[in-house]
Amino acid sequence: MKYRNLGNSGMQVSVVGLGANNFGGRLDYQQTEKVIRQAIDIGINFIDTANIYGEGLSEEYIGKVLKDVSEPVLVATKVGMSRGELPNETGTSRKHIIDQVEISLRKLKRDYIDLYQIHQSDPYTKIEETLRALDDLIHQGKVLYIGCSNFSTWQICEAVWMSKALNLNCFVSTQPEYSMLERDVEKEMIPFCDKYGLGVLPYYPLARGFLTGKYALNQPIPKGTRLANDAANQKRLFSEKNFKILEALEHFATENGRTIVQLAIAWLLYNPAVSSVIAGATKAEQIIANAKASDWELSEEYVSIVNNILYKNS
Repeated sequence: MKYRNLGNSGMQVSVVGLGANNFGGRLDYQQTEKVIRQAIDIGINFIDTANIYGEGLSEEYIGKVLKDVSEPVLVATKVGMSRGELPNETGTSRKHIIDQVEISLRKLKRDYIDLYQIHQSDPYTKIEETLRALDDLIHQGKVLYIGCSNFSTWQICEAVWMSKALNLNCFVSTQPEYSMLERDVEKEMIPFCDKYGLGVLPYYPLARGFLTGKYALNQPIPKGTRLANDAANQKRLFSEKNFKILEALEHFATENGRTIVQLAIAWLLYNPAVSSVIAGATKAEQIIANAKASDWELSEEYVSIVNNILYKNS
């Protein structure tokens, strides 16, 4: 496993991280424990979760597993999405952040959170209030670093410059959806993050599972897969064009003795702005497959070939 600094921070994260949105939902505690322990065994030191994953069980399961683990593991979690229907149970107000960080710390069984991320922007709270609350948590030792997720480029820019203007701790990372089939972030967000030192943490690096090779054109969708009950993304992803791309990418990966999963992750890691690729897993063997991507350093020639496949079929 290889490691990179998280943006311009000094904290080093494994280039393949473990996404925990299946914990407490598709996976029970025993299954979750197997996946986490396998990840740690192969050198993954970065687990990304959120206070809403598994209706809160994801954080609880992670805390339960890690309390008996001797290896240092970095935990990232998020705040900002709804935790109830009452006032102050959603958003990024100081009130909601302070309430939720205590709940997350308790569930994770930790004294501090390594990376605390705003899960989505809040149109009803000024970013200054959010940033001051996060800065206070850092000064209190409850949070080491802060980041964001699902922000647009202008929102990240606003937060960065607000932090600089007010001399507050700044976001060190952002989490966007980013894959071979979802490349909008390359237009503005990636260049901005590269310029200002924010680490990019792509989620859905396998295009919600489409880039695993599990699906075939005009064939039944395998039961239990992420897209099996996702009609909206089936419609978006299951096009003749995308299946042509998939076929070409699978051929290229096979020619090089690799899988398309490894190609998809290695392609993202070619970008130096990417600190860690957040890849979920429901089985221990998937963790091993994901981690092998870190050993494949694509050459400029190979990236050019892959990009040509994507461009020709776009």
